[in-house]
Amino acid sequence: MADTIYDAIVIGSGISGGWAAKELTEKGLKVLMLERGRNIEHIKDYVNAAKDSWEFPHRGGRTQEMIKDHPVLKRDYPLNETVLDMWVNEKESPYTEVKRFDWYRGYHVGGRSLLWGRQSYRWNKWDFEANGKEGIGVDWPIRYDDLAPWYGYAEKFAGIQGSKEGLDVLPDGEFMPAMELNCAEKEVKKRMEAFYKGTRHLIIGRSANITQPHHDRTNCQYRDRCWRGCPFGGYFSTQSSTLPAAMKTGNLTLRPFSIVTKILYNKNTRKATGVEIIDAETNKTYEFKSKIVFVCASALNSTWVLMNSATDVWEGGLGSSCGELGHNVMDHHFRTGAGGTVEGFSDKYEFGRRPTGIYIPRFRNVYNDKRDYLRGFGYQGGAGRGRGVDIAEFTIGADLKESLSIPSDQWYFGITAFGEMLPDHSNKIYLDKDKKDKWGLPVLSFDVETKENERKMRIDMMNDAKEMLEAAGLKDVQASDSGYTVGMGIHEMGTARMGRDPKTSVLNGNNQVWDALNVFVTDGACMTSASCVNPSLTYMALTARAADYAVNELKKGNL
Repeated sequence: MADTIYDAIVIGSGISGGWAAKELTEKGLKVLMLERGRNIEHIKDYVNAAKDSWEFPHRGGRTQEMIKDHPVLKRDYPLNETVLDMWVNEKESPYTEVKRFDWYRGYHVGGRSLLWGRQSYRWNKWDFEANGKEGIGVDWPIRYDDLAPWYGYAEKFAGIQGSKEGLDVLPDGEFMPAMELNCAEKEVKKRMEAFYKGTRHLIIGRSANITQPHHDRTNCQYRDRCWRGCPFGGYFSTQSSTLPAAMKTGNLTLRPFSIVTKILYNKNTRKATGVEIIDAETNKTYEFKSKIVFVCASALNSTWVLMNSATDVWEGGLGSSCGELGHNVMDHHFRTGAGGTVEGFSDKYEFGRRPTGIYIPRFRNVYNDKRDYLRGFGYQGGAGRGRGVDIAEFTIGADLKESLSIPSDQWYFGITAFGEMLPDHSNKIYLDKDKKDKWGLPVLSFDVETKENERKMRIDMMNDAKEMLEAAGLKDVQASDSGYTVGMGIHEMGTARMGRDPKTSVLNGNNQVWDALNVFVTDGACMTSASCVNPSLTYMALTARAADYAVNELKKGNL
């Protein structure tokens, strides 16, 4: 068999794992990256990227068989024909729910970096301070200034398009030229910002879609089929960006079909010595040795690995000595907002299929605004003009064909709020040893729910949306809350939080497990709070920062 001793092992190949592999290999380490699922090769394996809806047997929708086979995936939009093979087989990899939790996973090389929404925002200074000031959870061990240079580093490599706005609540970054708001969005922006006298803002959604050629990648082609895999490399993913960079060094070994069952731990040295895996195809067990381990299997799976490790030392697993491993699950709660029609643009239509929408940054509980809940929310959405096919009578034959070429009479503008969820010790995951997966491993059980703070916030999330759109002159504005279950945001965070004290946190300020300092956790598991902005850019910055620290410590002989 191939070499079994490496300088570093990276568990997982998604956004965080890809970044860890890139950074560690570029700094000269021999790295093994382990992925529990199959390989997906860039371009070659994006089998549905060029298909139109009529080329799918069921027009890209879902069938009764799919609904039966995917009891969780069917709960929301991920269940469809276009990317079905990129989501987890729930029969092979089940989980249990004390309270409903919608867990959408991608077990393959690249993970959900192939499927993410690409919205890329920096946290602001208040996000890192809020826990400490408000007495929620524990204080972050870092501040914005600690991460700011790493945000810039990540943005420049990943390629983030966006506009500089000079807002404290949403710091500017290292941006490529921004995509353009459409005519209806520009008008809503003008009216809304005038009404609120510059205290609320509407900007283009900052996204990891490149607008110029970048690192052998072709700029976005406005196809808006990103989650099928982009053959142009127009958006950031492991396959388009970090994996080619790591492979270029000659220092990376990628091993798919490798389910990490535990981190090997030496209780005498209090260090990890490597990992144990099950080959997902052969069911054979192997061990790989390394000096450091980066755990980047996605938030909840990373914690699963920790819980299953060093159980001869700690019953709850590696990192459990503080009593917080598996606790403080967070997500972003959403699915509430408003929409209406924008008049006056019946002679205008959209150009292309822009792969991002608009963003309205947080305005609640900042500066002098005080609410009866903590933290806040931002809005994502946009304006579009449909086709005549929306008219019920145009359903068949020549009338249908003609309607498809005629725009509808009106532009519709809608926004959905994404709110911060507070960390809470009672929101937890744990190993359900009575339920096993295909490989005989215990599965995760979920006991997570929204609390009073989120419920109070949702009232403003809906009402503020309606108020803003009416203030901007939209007609027939309707507000709604279609209900939310934790996990739906697909932004799971927490369960192995960073902190300042080994008695109350799993990780220190450099993402090291307090109980094994050569183990680093840099994906969503490490998050101490959630902010209200999409988290992936923060994972990139934290991973690059931790990798830099790890290599420096290795050189000093400290790891």
